[in-house]
Amino acid sequence: MMQKASPGLFGQLVRFTLIGGFCALLDLGTYSGLRAIGLDHAPWDTVARAISFILGTTTAFFLNRKFTFSAARKDGKGQIGSFVLLYGVTFFVAVGVNALMLHVLGEFAFKPTVAWVISQGTATAINFVMLKWVVFREPGVTDVPRESGS
Repeated sequence: MMQKASPGLFGQLVRFTLIGGFCALLDLGTYSGLRAIGLDHAPWDTVARAISFILGTTTAFFLNRKFTFSAARKDGKGQIGSFVLLYGVTFFVAVGVNALMLHVLGEFAFKPTVAWVISQGTATAINFVMLKWVVFREPGVTDVPRESGS
């Protein structure tokens, strides 16, 4: 059965952005909700960010696998391993940047949200590049087996 090709780079960016926006709202909503119920001071603010990141990221992986990168439908085990490695790295980047921003930003009303936005933006940039060209990489022209003409 022939697999439908992924949308072009522009289409992938649009889908990635829409899915990312939804998952970012899920992530921020979870983070804000956890802070509202008492996880709003160290070290619990970091725990809240970790939980929200895991929820948002896992949701994003499965939605992007289904709707953004058609190569995602192949090689499930290898992609899950790549996903775990990639998101392990971006987990520490997101949580670390969030903690750093909470520490270095001055006091103001939206400090936790600004810290979250900076940490999420950093993680998102890493994720798109790595998902597109590593985890859900589609075989290029040189990777496709050629049939012999004779």
